[in-house]
Amino acid sequence: MSTTVPPREKTRQAARAGKAAPARTVRRGTSRHSQRWLAWAFLAPTILGMGLFTLIPIVASVVLAFFRWDIISAPTFVGLDNFAEVAQDPTVRVSFLNTIVFVVVAVALQLGLALALAIMVQEKLRAWLRVFFRSAFFFPLILSAASVSIFMRYLFNEQFGVVNWLLSLVGIPAVPWLTTPGGSAAVVILVYVWQNFGFSFLLFIGGLASIPVETYEAASIDGATGWRKHVHVTLPLLSPTTLAASVMAIISALQVFDQPYVLTRGGPGDSTRTAVMVIFESAFQRLEFGQASAIGVLLTLIIMGITAVQFRLSKRFVFYQ
Repeated sequence: MSTTVPPREKTRQAARAGKAAPARTVRRGTSRHSQRWLAWAFLAPTILGMGLFTLIPIVASVVLAFFRWDIISAPTFVGLDNFAEVAQDPTVRVSFLNTIVFVVVAVALQLGLALALAIMVQEKLRAWLRVFFRSAFFFPLILSAASVSIFMRYLFNEQFGVVNWLLSLVGIPAVPWLTTPGGSAAVVILVYVWQNFGFSFLLFIGGLASIPVETYEAASIDGATGWRKHVHVTLPLLSPTTLAASVMAIISALQVFDQPYVLTRGGPGDSTRTAVMVIFESAFQRLEFGQASAIGVLLTLIIMGITAVQFRLSKRFVFYQ
């Protein structure tokens, strides 16, 4: 009569007899090697895209700044002549001055409006209204800047624009928005700020949400209420967010192109011509790619310099929790 040995008993008998099954061998070297190749395979599209569309154009632009090239003929090395011509060109000087003035006014309005609306939405409105206004204020940013500028050009038209029609209802005569230097500059700034303040608004919303409620409670106990609470609590604790918002806002404003180009074509005269517009005109209208590259290099150096100054000053004015 045969007896059936349970599986557990078989394992014990094999262990006593020294017949334990050999451990499975793991080839760690091969596994790590395959994982490394898999990681590079996933990173390859991003690295290739950045190399082809970012790194190579940057290097080519810097190199081209030392050449004179009109696409038709072969490039000719001219050294620093392009930079000298740019420095002596009055149009380039005016465009850079216009860009600096635009940055100062537009960034101040953008950050001020975004901060004020963020405080109002975060403190005065209910949760469902907060969601609505976050979406509403961010919506212009996803629209095409060219299409928005075309629409605004009709709104601010002197003869049949809606803005002048509304002003006429309260007895204000028609304003030549796009045909005077001051009016055209104001329209460009207003359109730019309206379309771009939503990003800074969301940054401030996130920064306000990260401030602990206990901090406000302690400040109220000490007698800080109303605007004093925001001056002594909100603004200092929001300084890291303000730094990030200001850096990105200034970099974006220094590269403004769509709004002035579509609304005014840089006019009247050169009153709204910006640095990027001069780069575009030099490269694609006059085929002076070397001079356009030189202007681009100068603009890049200005952006880097302003950003470095901002981070340098942040050591004094930015407070981290």
